[in-house]
Amino acid sequence: MSTAPQTEARVPAPPPDAVARYARHSRYSDPGPHADLLRAVNPTIADVSAAARNLIAHYRGEQAQLPESTRGDIDLRWLAAQLATDQARHGLPLSAPRALPERLQGCCRDHSLFSVGVLREHGVPARTRIGFADYFRAGFHHDHVVVEVFDGGRWVRFDPELDVGYAPGFRPTFDVTDIPTGLGTPFETAAQVWLAHRAGTIDADTYGVDPTLPLRGPVFVAEYVVFEAAHRHRDELLLWDIWGLLSEGPPPGDVDGLAPFLDRIDRVASLLVAADDEEANGVHGGPAAVELEELYRTEALLHPGTEIHTADPFHPDAPLRVTALR
Repeated sequence: MSTAPQTEARVPAPPPDAVARYARHSRYSDPGPHADLLRAVNPTIADVSAAARNLIAHYRGEQAQLPESTRGDIDLRWLAAQLATDQARHGLPLSAPRALPERLQGCCRDHSLFSVGVLREHGVPARTRIGFADYFRAGFHHDHVVVEVFDGGRWVRFDPELDVGYAPGFRPTFDVTDIPTGLGTPFETAAQVWLAHRAGTIDADTYGVDPTLPLRGPVFVAEYVVFEAAHRHRDELLLWDIWGLLSEGPPPGDVDGLAPFLDRIDRVASLLVAADDEEANGVHGGPAAVELEELYRTEALLHPGTEIHTADPFHPDAPLRVTALR
C-alpha cells in the first residue's frame, strides 16, 4: 500500500461502492472513544502490523510468557473494548512499547481486526479473510486470519502477525506484505480448501487448529467457510463464537453428519471463490458477490443473529456461554 504523494493526474478514482464500504467501520472494528489512538498509527502495512504486534500477544504461541490473570482478553470481541483494556493498563499511545506479559492476549483474528480498524479509521478499505496458512508448521495448514487492503487497484493480502522474528528459525519464503492468492499458496481461503476437499485433491485432515487436536478435517473446514462468509460481510466474530451452521452442524470428525448441509456449504464456498475471481478481474460487487450477500443476509445458518454462543479455548469441555451481540 503506497503512501507516496500523488500528482493530480495520478490520483486514483474513488473505489466502487462494493469496495468503499470496507472503508467504514463495522460494529466490531469501531474504536468508540479511542479513534484518536488509531488515527495516530501511520496506515502503511508495516506500521499497522508493528502496532498490532505491540498491542497483542498470541494467547497460545506466547502463552508461557503471559499471565493467567489476563486470559479473559481473548473474549474481547469489540475493538473498542480491546483499546479500553489496553489504555486501562498503559494509558499510552499505541507506538509506546508494551512488555510482552502486559499486552492484550489474543490471536490472529485480533491482530487482523486491529489492523482493519486502523486502516478504516484512515478511510482505507480493508477486510479480514479466513482460511489456512502453511507457514507455521511443515505439512500442516493452521487456521488463520489475515488482512486484505485495497490499494486503489486490487486487494493486497498481508499477515499483520508476521515478522521475521516470529519464531526460531522462521523465515517466510514469500512477501508477507503481499501474500500470493490461490490454492496452493501460503494462505488458502476456507472456501478454496473446501472446494478442493470436495474435488478430492487435498487431505482435509491436514487443515485445522493443530494436528494433535480433533479440530481439523472436513467438518472443521466446512465451519470455516461460514466464518469466511461472516468476515467478508464485516461480521468479524471470534474464532470460538458459535452460531447457525456451527450450532446445527455435526461435531468434529462426524463427516457423515455433514450430509444435510453439503449443498449449502458448496454453494457458499463456490460463491466466495467466484466473488474473489470477479475482484481479481477488476469487477467489484459482481453477480457472485451480490448473490453471496443476499444468501448471507437471508440464510439463518450463515449470519449471526442477536444472540450466539461462545466456547472457551482454554477449557473446550466447559459449557458454552450465551453471548448477546449489540
